[in-house]
Amino acid sequence: MTIAFIPARGGSKSIPLKNIKHFGGKPLIYWVLKAAEDAGSVDYTVLATDNDKIKETCLGFGFFKLRFYDRSTESATDDASTEMALMEYLKKGNIDQSATVILLQATSPYTTNKDIDSALKLKDEEDYDSVLSCVRIKHFFWNQDGTPKNYNYKNRPRRQEFDGTLQENGAIYISTASQILESHNRLSVNIGIYEMPEYTKLELDEPMDWITGEAILQELKKKSSHE
Repeated sequence: MTIAFIPARGGSKSIPLKNIKHFGGKPLIYWVLKAAEDAGSVDYTVLATDNDKIKETCLGFGFFKLRFYDRSTESATDDASTEMALMEYLKKGNIDQSATVILLQATSPYTTNKDIDSALKLKDEEDYDSVLSCVRIKHFFWNQDGTPKNYNYKNRPRRQEFDGTLQENGAIYISTASQILESHNRLSVNIGIYEMPEYTKLELDEPMDWITGEAILQELKKKSSHE
């Protein structure tokens, strides 16, 4: 059994009801729900929300795999972690502990069904306990004390020769229900990396992110129409 879990609380300090604000002509959360709906590896999708308007909006999509979990007030505060909502669901939902759980984020709209299926395939084929999505950043980073973090400034590499640094993009996290409950974490033990394109590192958390994100989405649509 494979469950896609998507947390979407109603509160947001920067953008009110951000998860259903329109992005690319659809409510933001539509994109990740559509990816989960189309992923062959996902048996059903759980949207964990504390907001009736979000639930009503998502019901309107008509997705067959979609189910809802009414998260508690405690797990939907500004200070509550995603793990808190995830563990609350796993405990109260009587989920088989051997189930695979794919944590997806509504603020990562560039996640595709192919990404979800490929990340899960990576976990299974390489026998990882957990998998997370990252992007490869080819930028030079420095420490506060004036020392380089990821390269030798005396032998500056060319971009094409530089391996770069892996950065979490917050899109996909895969583990099992038992490992999440035991570790109280979305990741544990032997962890694998699923790489996604660099533009997917953009998470829509601030108003300026929306402007950049819309521009990226338009370019992706243009590219898709010419393929």
